Amino acid sequence: MQVVIANNSHIQYAQIICDTIEDSAKQRGTGIAKRTTEYIVTKIENGNAVIALDGETFAGFCYIETWGHGKYVANSGLIVHPDYRGQGLATEIKKKVFEYSRKKFPDAKIFGITTGLAVMKINYDLGYEPVTFSELTDDPAFWSGCQTCKNYDILSRTDKKMCLCTGMLYDPAVKEHTHKHSYNKKVFKRLKSIKQNIFLKKEKKKK
Repeated sequence: MQVVIANNSHIQYAQIICDTIEDSAKQRGTGIAKRTTEYIVTKIENGNAVIALDGETFAGFCYIETWGHGKYVANSGLIVHPDYRGQGLATEIKKKVFEYSRKKFPDAKIFGITTGLAVMKINYDLGYEPVTFSELTDDPAFWSGCQTCKNYDILSRTDKKMCLCTGMLYDPAVKEHTHKHSYNKKVFKRLKSIKQNIFLKKEKKKK
């Protein structure tokens, strides 16, 4: 298995990357924003993506986005093909793209929003902290990317202050990235459950 910085030779995988992201969202019933093949190709051409390959077979992918004139960086679109899940590949990809982001954008705050407990755990281990959405980029281009997510209505109703996703941030200005408490899956799961109960119940009442 190779986890490498994507280059033009990997453009051929753009369609399967998009299909895998979309299929994963449908299977898990989560709100993942759709990506177009053109968008993925651009990320690869700009050297802002990491790809995992088993020989010539696609196994996983993640890309970098910059916001607020380079003040913020997001590692987005993390996906592992179903044939390669449960092997720790997501962690390997996330570490690779995180280290690459730190090297390419050393002064940028690295953030992400996700509903996935596994991704929250990976981020937490890398030094991310859970934060409110107000601590993330206010770049409208970032939030407009959420429009294809099925939960976008929740984000709109709360004026981009809250959604089912959890915001997490790594600040390079913080010298010590050791957590006061160890990762507690039950706490994150409980937070996710509370938000689902609050927002999804409101949706049912409206209908």
